[in-house]
Amino acid sequence: MSDNEAPDIDFDKEMVGTVEVPERDKLDLGKLTAWFEANVEGFEGPISYTKFKGGQSNPTYKIETPSASYVLRRQPFGKLLPSAHAVDREYKAMTGLYPTGFPVPQTFGLCDDPDVIGSKFFVMSMADGRSLWNGALPGSSPEERRELYNALIDTMADLHLNKPDDIGMSDYGKPTDYCARQINRWSKQYKLSETELMPEMEKLIEWLPETIPPQHESSVVHGDYRLDNVIFHKTENRVIAVLDWELSTLGDPIADFSYLMLNWFQPADGRAGLLGHDLKALGIPSVDEAVERYVARTGYPVPPMDWYFAYNLFRLAGIMQGIKKRVIDGTASSAHAKAMSERVKPLAERAYQFALSAGMPA
Repeated sequence: MSDNEAPDIDFDKEMVGTVEVPERDKLDLGKLTAWFEANVEGFEGPISYTKFKGGQSNPTYKIETPSASYVLRRQPFGKLLPSAHAVDREYKAMTGLYPTGFPVPQTFGLCDDPDVIGSKFFVMSMADGRSLWNGALPGSSPEERRELYNALIDTMADLHLNKPDDIGMSDYGKPTDYCARQINRWSKQYKLSETELMPEMEKLIEWLPETIPPQHESSVVHGDYRLDNVIFHKTENRVIAVLDWELSTLGDPIADFSYLMLNWFQPADGRAGLLGHDLKALGIPSVDEAVERYVARTGYPVPPMDWYFAYNLFRLAGIMQGIKKRVIDGTASSAHAKAMSERVKPLAERAYQFALSAGMPA
């Protein structure tokens, strides 16, 4: 979602749908068929398969049989960092949430044995609907846009209303001090990859841990909830599946919600960013309307959004600083990485402005 990305990229065309499976991503269909026969009730082969285009860190396939379609999501082949590409985490989140009626695909099994296809994977039901990437929702009417955004907000509120103890997910993470742990983590990461002294970041590193709002509730948090990580019904403006759970854990629902709201402050670049669009004319809820809707549905107190925006922008600046360091070191040379690395200072400055609004002394 870079500031410098060409605005005429059609992400809906680039990222939606499937392509023929490249040679390097091919699976052993004989072994996979045997696994399906042993684990997926009602399965009948033969299998044919294609690969989803989208920008996932975990390669994802559409598995088709004469009677049903499934989705297979696997770790990349080869050596991985210990906690990266957590398909088992995604599987646990969806398996825990599915019986509650929350819109996630049904899971059919997790395979830890790399001998089957070469990496850990899981299989889930296919959510056949609309995948939308452009936050402005071109082609929709103002009424439709409002309904789609309201559905996005309501679905997130419903996630946060699930009590981890009630749905067997009390062991899914540490329920308290979520923001404190995140600030500590990204302050350290930022310092390890620092390339220049930024007074705004120094001030935020000092101020944020001292001013964390009380965590009102603990819930399952998605960690990367945004427009292109949900599937909408083909004809109705409602969410039928929330995807990409690898960053999910237990934590502060307001931190999770405010991450979604950052899209209102990100430049409109053909993806989820809305900054620069006339939201009223488009029918998209304003920040205040979105917060009001979330609060009404959850019953939570009105959160100090300026603090949470400062926190989330600081976190993003920390992530981008890591990319910037790799660009400078020559280990991340793509034009996309370079464009993303140039966002560190603007993110830090925006975070600083929100922090001032939240009461940080200048």
